Amino acid sequence: MAEAAVQRVHHDVRVERDSLGEVRVPINALYGAQTQRAVENFPVSGRPLPARFVRTLGLVKLAAARANRDLGLLEPAVADAIEQAAQAVADGKHDREFPIDVFQTGSGTSSNMNANEVIATLASHALGASVHPNDHVNMGQSSNDVIPTVLHVAAALAIEDDLIPALEYLRSALDTKAREFDDIVKIGRTHLMDAVPIRLGQEFGGYARQIELGIERVRAALPCLRELAIGGTAVGTGLNTHGEFGARVARELSELTGSRFEEARNHFEAQGARDAYVFAAGALVTLAAALMKIANDVRLLASGPQAGLGELLLPAIQPGSSIMPGKVNPVIAESVIQVGAQVTGNCHAVIVGGQWGQLDLNVMLPMMARNMLESIDLLASVARVFVDKSLAGAAANVERCRGYIERSIAMATALNPLIGYDRAAAIAKEAYASDRTVREVAYERSGLTRQQVDEALDPGRQTIPGTIGGGSAGG
Repeated sequence: MAEAAVQRVHHDVRVERDSLGEVRVPINALYGAQTQRAVENFPVSGRPLPARFVRTLGLVKLAAARANRDLGLLEPAVADAIEQAAQAVADGKHDREFPIDVFQTGSGTSSNMNANEVIATLASHALGASVHPNDHVNMGQSSNDVIPTVLHVAAALAIEDDLIPALEYLRSALDTKAREFDDIVKIGRTHLMDAVPIRLGQEFGGYARQIELGIERVRAALPCLRELAIGGTAVGTGLNTHGEFGARVARELSELTGSRFEEARNHFEAQGARDAYVFAAGALVTLAAALMKIANDVRLLASGPQAGLGELLLPAIQPGSSIMPGKVNPVIAESVIQVGAQVTGNCHAVIVGGQWGQLDLNVMLPMMARNMLESIDLLASVARVFVDKSLAGAAANVERCRGYIERSIAMATALNPLIGYDRAAAIAKEAYASDRTVREVAYERSGLTRQQVDEALDPGRQTIPGTIGGGSAGG
């Protein structure tokens, strides 16, 4: 490592010294003493921070080197070497050099130093001279403003690049199905019991709107994520950095990513609180709830096929049972539901993390980053799988949909404006007790002509708003 006393002790280990003493480091590792200490101190989950986090950390270091060079604080040759090394990290070429567990120091200092050490080693090799992890790579920075910056940039880019396009893909697929199913009339259900007719396309249109609103809520989380803590250094006062540093880094990151970032309006909020993450977690939880609802509805509509609702036919993509031949299960919908549950748990942890910041720094940062980025990735992936493996090939069981309508006593609701609620209820009860249709009983008991009964009980007409009015609401 640069400016560290290094001693080879045997073929696979080297010894480095830091302010606490000697540390044995794998001989080929690009990182140094502080990273190794963290590896040894946090053998908790066996899971490092996500690759997206590491690569975004590389981008932040790259932007910082450019800013310090342009401010005349870093020699151009050193800055260029750091920039080249940081770009390699941002490109994912050294992901394995970031082994520190998620559950580490709450500020993420260990991961910040991990990046400083790796980039310093690479830069030193390229320059042929010593590049210091703190004095050069970390110039004008603190873990306390770097890591919150990484959290925001990584989440914003993941939402923009992965999640929103996947949700648009899902919304479009649901909208396509809504149009395809628009002329298929079926029985509606409230409380899981028969209700008045509805078109299958109307149900799917509702699902498409849920996702559309989910996209709007996720987009609403982006403005706060665009504010970056960089420039605040240790506690938000900007000690040991240039007054223009934060704004310059934000501009560099905007240029590097093609997205828009800006220096935080208030550095004390930006480092002491993680409200932007909590807000984003709320949007993701809402989205997860919508996906779970839609996927569970698809399961119910496809249930059976003989002894369930059976109104929807899903593609058979794998055998469903190790003991029951011919059984096919709605496995993709079940995958969506499980992702929703995982995201809900992840985001609750993010919310708790936001609650547990103390005074001038939140110390739940690595956990929050891991849970947020995993949630975004899971939602984006499963949205596309839901379309490709299930929704795209879904078809309506038209005959089943039609058959349920005529047999349902809920059809009596359309008689309310003509004969009143009580008489319609009596017809419904008689139809159920005699195992006949509402139509058959209404011909005999309603006092209406057959034409009037047939017009009132036209299922398609009942699904058009305003066509038939009156009666009681609810249930």
